[in-house]
Amino acid sequence: MSDRELHCDTCEGVVLFEAPPCGDGHGADCPELICTGCGAAVVIATFAFRETRLASRRTPRRPSHPRAA
Repeated sequence: MSDRELHCDTCEGVVLFEAPPCGDGHGADCPELICTGCGAAVVIATFAFRETRLASRRTPRRPSHPRAA
């Protein structure tokens, strides 16, 4: 089991959370955690951003106001 200290909304403070035995094979990196104080469960959502190439497809930016002559 893996242990972490996180804020629990139910306990209204920082308490120890532990990862239960994971059936999905995540091991210590399981995103499911249980508060040891009240038993509330949380899921830590982790994701990565992938760079997109949108900047090259955009049209050139125009000035927000016309230039003075």
